[in-house]
Amino acid sequence: MNQTFTVTGMTCGHCERAVKSAVQQLDPQAQVNIDRAANRVDIDSVQPREALAKVIAEEGYGVAA
Repeated sequence: MNQTFTVTGMTCGHCERAVKSAVQQLDPQAQVNIDRAANRVDIDSVQPREALAKVIAEEGYGVAA
């Protein structure tokens, strides 16, 4: 299931890798596409939206639906 999140606080490539890594630790099969300039993270995953938002927030980023 493809889900889109608005994620604030990503300022560099390391931030993108941290978000992608956090999502893939929860779901190793997840496909993660990040548009840092638009604060947009698209995730194709079977995990519930709440669980995905939680792991991103735990990395220190703001997450909005």
